[in-house]
Amino acid sequence: MKLQRFIFITVMLLSFFGCKKKENDKLQFEKNVINNVFLEIVESIYMDRRIMLPPPSPRVDFKTNKEDTIGYHAELKKYNFEQDSIKNDKTRILIGVYDDVKKISPQETEIIPKEIKLSKYSYDISKETDEYKFDLKTFENNKKFNFQRTSKYPHEKNWNLDDKSNLLPVGTISVSRIQFNKTKTSGILSAGASCGGGRSGRGFIIIIENKSGKWKIAKIIHTWVS
Repeated sequence: MKLQRFIFITVMLLSFFGCKKKENDKLQFEKNVINNVFLEIVESIYMDRRIMLPPPSPRVDFKTNKEDTIGYHAELKKYNFEQDSIKNDKTRILIGVYDDVKKISPQETEIIPKEIKLSKYSYDISKETDEYKFDLKTFENNKKFNFQRTSKYPHEKNWNLDDKSNLLPVGTISVSRIQFNKTKTSGILSAGASCGGGRSGRGFIIIIENKSGKWKIAKIIHTWVS
């Protein structure tokens, strides 16, 4: 009787640790995939509030209903100089990254079938899983972007965007868990980008595919704007 109990407990433990290892392997695979496509996602959707400002407009003299161009050309010249300085600046662009990688939200889950033919895509919605922490160490030496966790700063809605000290990120990025097809040759995730301060943001559904052993973005669907 004791032997049977011992064998039963042993089998249960082996089964538990076997399932745990399988789950860890799946999660590691997903982490490797997001690391492969993260920079491409950032390049495609990030918002830099410094270069989003519209150019100045000529003032209108309401008495004569004519454009008052006094000082306008000087303002436009200054604007163009500042924009060119930003674009030519070799300093790494500071981007805040939300390190909580969560499952695709219910709202975005509802959008997906409207945008994608799931029967052809073989999308398995049952593969939604819990969140994990995104590790930015892989990208700490990136030459273009300086990625920092948003948790290092006040909540972005409280950012003082009039502060020109450049201590705050120029924008933020968030990504969701990846939901793969059954063969794990393609996947769907959501991503968001904002310029901070609660002023503007955008949301996306991103389809990724593994072609010739390399993961790339196949399609970006713009889902919301604020």
